Amino acid sequence: MRRRVPKLALAAVAAVLAALVAGAPADAAVAERAWVQLTDRGAEARLATTAPDCPAVVVDSRPRSMQRRAAPSAEFPATVCQAPLPKGARTASIEGRPLPLPAASPRRIVIFGDTGCRLKGKAVQACDDPNQWPFAQVARLAAAHHPDLVIHVGDYYYRESPCPAGRPGCAGSPWGDNWTTWDADFFAPAQPLLAAAPWVLVRGNHEDCARGGEGWFRLLDGGEGPLACPATAAPMAIDAGGLTLYVLDSSGTADTSAPAAAVASFGAQLDVLKTHPPHGAAWIVTHRPIWGLAVGKIGLAVIEVPINATEQVAARGRDLSGVSMVVSGHIHHFASFDFDGDRPPQLIVGTGGDVGEPGDSPKFIDGSVSLNGMWAQRFGFDRYGFLVLDRSRQGWAGRFYDVRDRPIAACSLVGRKLTCHASPAP
Repeated sequence: MRRRVPKLALAAVAAVLAALVAGAPADAAVAERAWVQLTDRGAEARLATTAPDCPAVVVDSRPRSMQRRAAPSAEFPATVCQAPLPKGARTASIEGRPLPLPAASPRRIVIFGDTGCRLKGKAVQACDDPNQWPFAQVARLAAAHHPDLVIHVGDYYYRESPCPAGRPGCAGSPWGDNWTTWDADFFAPAQPLLAAAPWVLVRGNHEDCARGGEGWFRLLDGGEGPLACPATAAPMAIDAGGLTLYVLDSSGTADTSAPAAAVASFGAQLDVLKTHPPHGAAWIVTHRPIWGLAVGKIGLAVIEVPINATEQVAARGRDLSGVSMVVSGHIHHFASFDFDGDRPPQLIVGTGGDVGEPGDSPKFIDGSVSLNGMWAQRFGFDRYGFLVLDRSRQGWAGRFYDVRDRPIAACSLVGRKLTCHASPAP
């Protein structure tokens, strides 16, 4: 009698073959990862697991069913589960592991982004060297500051190519849009911070459909279910307890041009400000800055190129008076631009672990600059680290910490006035 091969065995073989093709180690196990993220529907528990069925999430000693968000596939051999967390819950856990719950009104927020390890053609980062790729250190230090909320401004997935032969700093690294890569680039190093607080997650251009789109929609997108590429993430108006966060997908915008289709797409994202008008403090959170300067080199000359043309055209003539700040990443440095109340200030914190921009410098830059037809007071520098903002009576105030946990810059946001400067030496 011929014995049938079980479907699960066939699926396992397919997963191994696909992993070999995509660059993931064939014997890679799926480590269970749990986290809490905020969406426009409220807080949501998520889990990536090898179990075929989703476990219960226990909220205030009562089990609640988790729904399957995504079934295992060859590239992603993990079941992704999700469940809403009721407002006001005091405790939550999955299989005995406690989950961080949202504060009714967050007092401390950690902000950073652009965290993955770059492997793309000739651009090679030493993923195994914490001095060259410090995301795990950034996450560990940020968790020790006990935030109530973490905002990741996008770009999680960077390992697009295999590590070149003879490069011990990344030898054996997974690559390609698959679970093993996403775990190495984001979930594993982020564990201490994922356990410390809920997150707001923003789609970056590295999560567009030509790169890490499938992983993004399957794992981190705030929608009720994963979209199939090509797709744009739906805009969200997240109630973070006295602070509205407008999370917009700018992954498809162009930095130096304004294609009509991209302008229309981002304009549709901005329409969430009309359908859900701000009441009280409100920030736009989007990966690509509406106003920023990318720093580069031509020979020995350092040049600054203004971005983002698409977003600027889409925002032209719109009422942004209720927005007190725009929070972004994309450019791998820290920068603040204050327009003296004439438009929302722009904050850029693309400092989580990926390599900096050519021409960037760790030296502090302070002065006036013209951006998109308006003068701004600018402050910036290029160093790895994270920003901690604490709620104050006037607004928000905090510090940027480097990978040694040293406070090297201070910022305050009062109304639409963003002021950042170097911290005095201890």
